[in-house]
Amino acid sequence: MKSFWELRVGGWALTLMLLTVASVAAAQVQTPSPQPAATPSGNADEGKKLFLSYGCYQCHGREAQGSSATGPRLGPRPIAFTTFSRYVRRPTGQMPPYTAKVVSDADLANIYAYVQSRATPAAAQSIPLLREP
Repeated sequence: MKSFWELRVGGWALTLMLLTVASVAAAQVQTPSPQPAATPSGNADEGKKLFLSYGCYQCHGREAQGSSATGPRLGPRPIAFTTFSRYVRRPTGQMPPYTAKVVSDADLANIYAYVQSRATPAAAQSIPLLREP
Protein backbone atom coordinates (compact mmCIF):
# COMPACT_ATOMS: atom_id res chain seq x y z
CA MET A 1 0.00 0.00 0.00
CA LYS A 2 1.31 3.49 -0.90
CA SER A 3 1.84 6.09 1.74
CA PHE A 4 -0.07 9.36 1.89
CA TRP A 5 2.94 11.33 0.55
CA GLU A 6 3.49 8.95 -2.38
CA LEU A 7 -0.14 9.38 -3.41
CA ARG A 8 0.08 13.16 -2.97
CA VAL A 9 3.23 13.46 -5.14
CA GLY A 10 1.71 11.16 -7.73
CA GLY A 11 -1.44 13.29 -7.80
CA TRP A 12 0.59 16.46 -8.35
CA ALA A 13 2.56 14.81 -11.14
CA LEU A 14 -0.64 13.69 -12.84
CA THR A 15 -2.15 17.18 -12.50
CA LEU A 16 0.98 18.79 -13.93
CA MET A 17 1.00 16.37 -16.86
CA LEU A 18 -2.68 17.03 -17.65
CA LEU A 19 -2.15 20.80 -17.51
CA THR A 20 0.82 20.53 -19.86
CA VAL A 21 -1.15 18.43 -22.35
CA ALA A 22 -4.09 20.86 -22.17
CA SER A 23 -1.88 23.91 -22.76
CA VAL A 24 -0.14 22.25 -25.74
CA ALA A 25 -3.52 21.30 -27.21
CA ALA A 26 -4.84 24.83 -26.72
CA ALA A 27 -1.75 26.31 -28.40
CA GLN A 28 -2.27 24.07 -31.42
CA VAL A 29 -5.84 25.24 -31.97
CA GLN A 30 -5.75 27.79 -34.78
CA THR A 31 -7.83 30.82 -34.05
CA PRO A 32 -8.64 32.84 -37.14
CA SER A 33 -6.82 36.15 -37.13
CA PRO A 34 -9.05 39.18 -37.50
CA GLN A 35 -9.14 40.54 -41.01
CA PRO A 36 -7.72 44.04 -41.27
CA ALA A 37 -10.31 46.66 -42.01
CA ALA A 38 -10.30 47.72 -45.61
CA THR A 39 -8.74 51.07 -46.31
CA PRO A 40 -11.54 53.42 -47.26
CA SER A 41 -11.26 55.03 -50.63
CA GLY A 42 -10.45 58.69 -50.48
CA ASN A 43 -9.75 61.57 -52.81
CA ALA A 44 -6.08 62.61 -52.70
CA ASP A 45 -6.77 66.07 -54.16
CA GLU A 46 -9.40 66.77 -51.53
CA GLY A 47 -7.08 65.24 -48.93
CA LYS A 48 -4.34 67.72 -49.85
CA LYS A 49 -6.69 70.63 -49.27
CA LEU A 50 -7.71 69.17 -45.90
CA PHE A 51 -4.09 68.39 -44.96
CA LEU A 52 -3.31 72.07 -45.49
CA SER A 53 -6.50 73.52 -43.95
CA TYR A 54 -6.28 71.42 -40.75
CA GLY A 55 -2.64 72.48 -40.39
CA CYS A 56 -1.17 68.96 -40.64
CA TYR A 57 1.61 70.40 -42.82
CA GLN A 58 2.83 72.60 -39.98
CA CYS A 59 4.30 69.59 -38.20
CA HIS A 60 4.47 66.93 -40.91
CA GLY A 61 5.62 69.08 -43.86
CA ARG A 62 3.74 69.93 -47.04
CA GLU A 63 4.65 66.58 -48.57
CA ALA A 64 4.04 64.63 -45.32
CA GLN A 65 7.81 64.10 -45.17
CA GLY A 66 7.98 64.92 -41.46
CA SER A 67 10.81 66.39 -39.42
CA SER A 68 12.66 65.20 -36.36
CA ALA A 69 11.94 68.58 -34.77
CA THR A 70 8.19 68.80 -35.39
CA GLY A 71 6.43 65.59 -36.41
CA PRO A 72 7.03 62.15 -37.91
CA ARG A 73 7.04 61.31 -41.61
CA LEU A 74 3.61 60.20 -42.80
CA GLY A 75 4.31 59.53 -46.48
CA PRO A 76 5.01 58.14 -48.98
CA ARG A 77 4.48 54.72 -47.36
CA PRO A 78 2.08 55.47 -44.51
CA ILE A 79 1.16 53.13 -41.71
CA ALA A 80 -2.04 51.09 -42.07
CA PHE A 81 -5.23 53.14 -42.14
CA THR A 82 -6.57 51.63 -38.90
CA THR A 83 -3.38 52.59 -37.05
CA PHE A 84 -3.35 56.03 -38.70
CA SER A 85 -6.98 56.65 -37.75
CA ARG A 86 -6.54 55.42 -34.18
CA TYR A 87 -3.53 57.72 -33.66
CA VAL A 88 -5.25 60.76 -35.17
CA ARG A 89 -8.25 60.19 -32.91
CA ARG A 90 -6.24 59.38 -29.73
CA PRO A 91 -2.61 60.49 -30.09
CA THR A 92 -0.05 59.71 -27.41
CA GLY A 93 2.46 62.46 -28.17
CA GLN A 94 2.16 66.20 -28.49
CA MET A 95 -0.32 66.04 -31.37
CA PRO A 96 -3.80 67.24 -30.42
CA PRO A 97 -6.64 64.72 -30.83
CA TYR A 98 -8.79 65.10 -33.94
CA THR A 99 -12.07 63.48 -32.97
CA ALA A 100 -14.78 62.62 -35.48
CA LYS A 101 -16.45 65.91 -34.52
CA VAL A 102 -13.38 67.79 -35.76
CA VAL A 103 -12.30 65.61 -38.71
CA SER A 104 -14.99 63.39 -40.19
CA ASP A 105 -14.21 59.81 -41.19
CA ALA A 106 -14.59 60.82 -44.85
CA ASP A 107 -12.13 63.70 -44.41
CA LEU A 108 -9.70 61.39 -42.64
CA ALA A 109 -9.92 58.93 -45.55
CA ASN A 110 -9.16 61.79 -47.97
CA ILE A 111 -6.16 62.91 -45.91
CA TYR A 112 -4.90 59.32 -45.83
CA ALA A 113 -5.31 59.09 -49.62
CA TYR A 114 -3.21 62.24 -49.98
CA VAL A 115 -0.50 60.87 -47.68
CA GLN A 116 -0.50 57.59 -49.64
CA SER A 117 -0.14 59.46 -52.93
CA ARG A 118 3.12 61.14 -51.98
CA ALA A 119 5.97 60.12 -54.25
CA THR A 120 9.04 58.42 -52.89
CA PRO A 121 11.83 61.01 -52.78
CA ALA A 122 14.74 60.66 -55.19
CA ALA A 123 17.90 59.04 -53.88
CA ALA A 124 20.48 61.60 -52.77
CA GLN A 125 22.97 60.27 -55.34
CA SER A 126 20.55 61.04 -58.17
CA ILE A 127 20.49 64.78 -57.30
CA PRO A 128 23.47 66.52 -58.96
CA LEU A 129 23.91 69.16 -56.23
CA LEU A 130 24.10 66.49 -53.57
CA ARG A 131 26.75 64.39 -55.26
CA GLU A 132 30.20 64.51 -53.82
CA PRO A 133 32.79 65.98 -56.24
